[in-house]
Amino acid sequence: MTILAIESSCDETSAAVSVNGKIQSNVVATQLIHEQYGGVVPELASRVHQQRIVPVVERALSQANIQKNALNAVAFTRGPGLLGSLLVGTSFAKAFALALDIPLIEVHHMQAHVLAHFIDEHHFPKFPFLCLTVSGGHTQIMLVRDYLDMEIIGQTQDDAVGEAFDKTAKLLNLPYPGGPLIDRYAQQGNPLAFPFPEVEMPGLDFSFSGIKTAFLYFLQKQTRANPDFIAQNLPDICASIQRTLIKILLTKLRKAARQTGIREIALAGGVSANSGLRARLTEMGQEEGWNVYIPKFEYCTDNAAMIAMAAHFKYLKGEFTSQEVSPMPRWSIG
Repeated sequence: MTILAIESSCDETSAAVSVNGKIQSNVVATQLIHEQYGGVVPELASRVHQQRIVPVVERALSQANIQKNALNAVAFTRGPGLLGSLLVGTSFAKAFALALDIPLIEVHHMQAHVLAHFIDEHHFPKFPFLCLTVSGGHTQIMLVRDYLDMEIIGQTQDDAVGEAFDKTAKLLNLPYPGGPLIDRYAQQGNPLAFPFPEVEMPGLDFSFSGIKTAFLYFLQKQTRANPDFIAQNLPDICASIQRTLIKILLTKLRKAARQTGIREIALAGGVSANSGLRARLTEMGQEEGWNVYIPKFEYCTDNAAMIAMAAHFKYLKGEFTSQEVSPMPRWSIG
């Protein structure tokens, strides 16, 4: 069972090849053009995908030492994501599958982030498990009953935590993407230096819009009194805001684990690369008696290996899609 998988939901063009559920190659081309604009520009993203998708697919096949006629299926990210970016991957996958007369497999991007845990066959969560899925566009707690049976039991009601990281970084005049820079500066700072409010949402849901507003007012007040406040206190500011965001995430995750009685806990999505989040989740796992699973760094951010993994399980169930398929930018699970 040899599958070519394509990921193009945002600003990474990626292709991977899997054989019987084992990843043979995973090529990721990151777009740097968005840095000068302080965020992803959808039109530019789709244009760069068009330029890169053919060489990225060729490289993935070459690294896996697989010929096109050996493929059994083509998988692609149908959504959620940016419409223009998704269109490039979807159109390419449809044409490639049609030319080879092989099946198409549509993959849900967030479901694939969860299934990235099964790329490493030696250490993966056992069903049922909870997965905190955190990225620039999503913040969700998922109850995972099986490979393709997932339910969202808590999610953000406004901004995603990745967006909160990037927007607070922008307020600090850090270049895009700012989330990893906050993480880097936070490692040298005091996380208790500055307190920030935590918005309490009902149930297992999250909210991050209030903390961004509070952070803006905090910076305005401090820089009025001292124009050099940010430069003089950057590590402490980053450590404090990162601590608050992580606390909001893990307080809800702990609540979900206690409510469900589930002790198998996983982390997924781009923000799962954050060193502070990884360390605190590991600590909380020891405190709560959880089995904690955190993917390798290369499988945290958007990549086609996770798409191939999801497609592997869909192939086993015979879940294919037709040539009439179109992207779904707001595709929800369930």
